[in-house]
Amino acid sequence: MKKEYDFSKGVRSKFYNQEAQLNLPIYLDKDVAEFVQKYAKRKKVDSQTLVNKLLRSSKDSIQALQ
Repeated sequence: MKKEYDFSKGVRSKFYNQEAQLNLPIYLDKDVAEFVQKYAKRKKVDSQTLVNKLLRSSKDSIQALQ
């Protein structure tokens, strides 16, 4: 690694994309992941769809209480 780098010809925000969307990984505990996978398989949906439905339901319930 160099001691100093020359950024005088650098372009600010060259790769910035306002439309970019980040999908953050979410790590479930083992027991929760197993439950979700089994339940999703039984309902014939993918795990992501099931988790989104469960979270959306919880979100709606919480908002209704406020």
